[in-house]
Amino acid sequence: MNHKSKVLVVEDDAGIRQSLFETLGALGFAVGEAHNGEEALVQLRMVSYDAVLLDINMPGMGGKETCRRICQTFPGLPIIMLTVRDDEEDIVESLDSGAFDYVTKPFQIRELTARVRSVIRRRHAPMGEPDLISIVGDITLDANRRLVEKKGEQIHLAPKEYETLRCLMEHSGRPVKHENLLRSIWGPSYSNEREYLRVVINQLRKKIEDDPAHPVYILTESHIGYRFREE
Repeated sequence: MNHKSKVLVVEDDAGIRQSLFETLGALGFAVGEAHNGEEALVQLRMVSYDAVLLDINMPGMGGKETCRRICQTFPGLPIIMLTVRDDEEDIVESLDSGAFDYVTKPFQIRELTARVRSVIRRRHAPMGEPDLISIVGDITLDANRRLVEKKGEQIHLAPKEYETLRCLMEHSGRPVKHENLLRSIWGPSYSNEREYLRVVINQLRKKIEDDPAHPVYILTESHIGYRFREE
């Protein structure tokens, strides 16, 4: 018998909640519902969910506070925030609150389900050594040997280019904020020097993309950061 992944939908809009319940259920998920943050926390204590879809704008506790409390009480449980399109501040605050990812409304159900499957797969992936070989498409990164290859051909990267690529590939499928990349690569005092990052990203795209002007690996998350494509 196949195990159904359990997803909790936390949404105060009854129409959206019902639509997600029916659609995700038809796609093979076991779906639970909560109409606010308080109810979500009660449900999470009773059922072991694999992921949470959480609306950012809800009466009462609110999505961001709910996200913080879920992260504190159920560490490691992946949360995907449902946000309003183009609201940069909400997206940044969602990620700061502990959300694994976000999807903007109105969303495509294929995109949403792909994000849900991705965070669930990552949560249940077996733990391994921190230095693994990452393979996405034609790109291979061997962290043990600090080697990057495309279609078997070695790509020569400058140190900052390599570290940036490694950080993005370690989080493939998830957005990485500008400031997090900068602090990770350049250090804690570098969080606003986005021009450094732009230069490195442009150089990386020239080296790993078939068409740097239309990248398929290093994707821009407008006003947020970058996301490395997931296989």
